[in-house]
Amino acid sequence: MKKQTVIAPSILSADFADLGAEIRAIDKGGCDWIHFDVMDGSFVPPITIGDNVCKAIRPHTKLPIDVHLMVNHPDTQVEAFAKAGADYITVHQEACIHLERTLQYIRSLGVKAGVSLNPSTPVSTLKNVLHCTDLVLLMSVNPGYGGQSYIHAVTDKIREARTMLDDAGCDARLEVDGGVNVATMAEVAAAGADTFVAGSAVYGKPDYSAAIAELRALADGA
Repeated sequence: MKKQTVIAPSILSADFADLGAEIRAIDKGGCDWIHFDVMDGSFVPPITIGDNVCKAIRPHTKLPIDVHLMVNHPDTQVEAFAKAGADYITVHQEACIHLERTLQYIRSLGVKAGVSLNPSTPVSTLKNVLHCTDLVLLMSVNPGYGGQSYIHAVTDKIREARTMLDDAGCDARLEVDGGVNVATMAEVAAAGADTFVAGSAVYGKPDYSAAIAELRALADGA
């Protein structure tokens, strides 16, 4: 059974000078989650935002905050983000020495646990952690920068992940991040994704509500 579509605008593309208003605007515009990109200047080149910003935006929305940790040593940051109000915390398979333990740690804090894969990392690496995974996030660009073009080779990977989750009876959401816009949404959704991170495809448009509605219609119609 197909899951309800989730549109999760990435605040990395928002106006940071007025972040509270930007959060309220996409909430009012009909999005489902708030996607929160954390970069450490080590796992990926840029440095973005931390748990203090997550705590600051928490009062501005009741929607789930979807924290994506693009960081080395993510275990050191998990508790802070849980306390800051995150609903999902996603770590990278490539950054975790003991992935199963990290996912169980996230869950022990009352937060849903996600695991992300870079474009070159095989889906099969997740086979033995599905029992403690609430979200699988497939990067469809190489992480670190917004506004990149979708890597179409990832479409087959989305199909593979969808089959793996279904065959395992795993109820985890399947999220895709990178280059998701009106030109690629139908392809991504038809491959089996149900949760979609959109940065400039929402925050780069003059009408957030219309942008979100158009992306949702494309996903639902795929």
